[in-house]
Amino acid sequence: MRLSQMMISMTSNFKILHKAPIVSLNGQPVLLFNQQHISLLDALEQKRVKVFSECRNGYCGACKTKINSGSVVYHTQPLIELEDDECLPCCCTPTSDLDLALSSAGAELAPKRATTTPTQGHRQVSSPSELKPNSPT
Repeated sequence: MRLSQMMISMTSNFKILHKAPIVSLNGQPVLLFNQQHISLLDALEQKRVKVFSECRNGYCGACKTKINSGSVVYHTQPLIELEDDECLPCCCTPTSDLDLALSSAGAELAPKRATTTPTQGHRQVSSPSELKPNSPT
């Protein structure tokens, strides 16, 4: 087998992995969209993000949401006209990191990582007498 044939054979066994898009609400990261959800709306609802929608009741367009940044792809063609900076979360998925103009109030947000400061866990002393060890009682 020639080297070029070996390279083709080796590369055909590997899948190309893509970074899962981070979905944010007005700059606040809320979820990592990792294809476990049917749609963006499904993922947002699971995180308790308040999105008005009547999609399941047959009224298309109720979930129309402004996109601050990022892009989506539609798995079902929207039935209404959208501006370039709008999406219908019920029938799309993010193709890049996505920031939506939605409130994060009430949403299940990822906990912020605690940051430590150099003096955390230490108390300040104001006089040398405070440095003496405590005497047993």
